[in-house]
Amino acid sequence: MHIRWLLATALAMAGHTALADVLPGPIRPPPPPPSTAKVVSTGYKVTEVAKGLDHPYSVAFLPDGAILVTERAGRLRIIRNGQLQPQPIAGVPPVHTGSQAGLFDIVLHPKFAENNFVYLTYAHGTAAANATRVARARFDGTSLQDIKVIFEASPLKDTNNHYGGRLAFLADGTFALTVGDGFEYREKAQDVTNHLGKIVRLNDDGSVPDSNPFSIGGAKRENWSYGHRNQQGLAFDAETGKLWEHEHGPKGGDELNVIEPQFNYGWPVITYGMDYSGAYVSPFTARQGMQQAVLQWTPSIAPSGLAIYRGDKFPAWNGDLLLGALAFKHLRRVDLDAQGNVAGQEELLKELNERIRDVRVSPDGFVYVTTDNPPAGEKTGRVLRIEPAS
Repeated sequence: MHIRWLLATALAMAGHTALADVLPGPIRPPPPPPSTAKVVSTGYKVTEVAKGLDHPYSVAFLPDGAILVTERAGRLRIIRNGQLQPQPIAGVPPVHTGSQAGLFDIVLHPKFAENNFVYLTYAHGTAAANATRVARARFDGTSLQDIKVIFEASPLKDTNNHYGGRLAFLADGTFALTVGDGFEYREKAQDVTNHLGKIVRLNDDGSVPDSNPFSIGGAKRENWSYGHRNQQGLAFDAETGKLWEHEHGPKGGDELNVIEPQFNYGWPVITYGMDYSGAYVSPFTARQGMQQAVLQWTPSIAPSGLAIYRGDKFPAWNGDLLLGALAFKHLRRVDLDAQGNVAGQEELLKELNERIRDVRVSPDGFVYVTTDNPPAGEKTGRVLRIEPAS
């Protein structure tokens, strides 16, 4: 058995899972068959909005129709009147880059029209000591002003992988943030005295809401849920009140989850994924007190970016989930029925043969995606708009 699974299990049995009741579960069955999805090649058209970007990671839509775009290399760009402006937006804080490290999300405050606040998530520090950070700033139309760091994950780590870094505002004005397990520190996902492998919930100024669930035994009060790996998709559905999340498994076992406060999502004690070495991460796919995913993908599709479709341009998609698939190079629609159960899956944009890094729904109901194409350093990333075919 893999040494880190043994460490995770030891932590669980020692009580580090906080309120979870960890009991032996069923031994792993044979891996499930690959998740099937219908390939869709009609019904939409693709318009290129911008090109020549360096790993565009996220987009945000301004009230005046302009679009903010983050580049993982640490730049914030703007698209105005359909044109990518040549100069980056000034005022972005120093960003640690390398491997998966960089500038991640750009999210507007729900009352942006009143306060002009934007939120950036990014890697900060050095290769020897770095963490996921959140900064809030005021966007004056040309630059970021009054920037303030409002959260930094603890402890610092010495890996350039698994930052999480997706942010979503909730109905009450607080926001949720994904923090990855740091790759080499996956056993910490089961220990609520740190932020690694967690989703945290904060007030819009970075303070901790009184209603957060963890307050005993040295637990980090920012924590909202735990037992996560590398969560690169997070979206709140205001119509249903559900917070949706997806995360990368190792070699298989990518997950789609509905996030509830205080719940343990199992990593690395339960998983359908295998270690990259070919060894088991864990022999278990279920244990009491640990949540099962709504959907899991084996082999890995490498999900990134997540949006709930609410709009009139694609009425058949209303309420469905849209997410990028980096490894399988498509945009995946998860069809949800009226009760929120998975009714099917479809693949879109397969014909582009590009890695889809982010997906967002614009205020006018169009779907925007960013493409994240290797090799690193080449500015081949694009922003694309998905429109109905007619």
